[in-house]
Amino acid sequence: MKQIMILAAALAVPFGALGQNAGEAAVKKLGCLKCHAVSADKDGPSFKKSAAKYKGEPAKVEAFLKSGKEKHPVVKSDGDAKSIAAYILSR
Repeated sequence: MKQIMILAAALAVPFGALGQNAGEAAVKKLGCLKCHAVSADKDGPSFKKSAAKYKGEPAKVEAFLKSGKEKHPVVKSDGDAKSIAAYILSR
């Protein structure tokens, strides 16, 4: 019975939330919060500002993260870039 309840709870989590958790974990793992915050500009723009600028364009965010442009550290993993882009755009 306990296993069924755990499975039911896991299935109740929206798939988007799973992506957000992966994005949030990648943001923390790669140290993005040293220069960025969700709501406030720091050395880099806030995630909310980036989300407004790139609304509906995750491929552009991913390309920027992987490019190293504007002295931004390169995100080497395609999976990390994809999940970070989804996380930023969800803000």
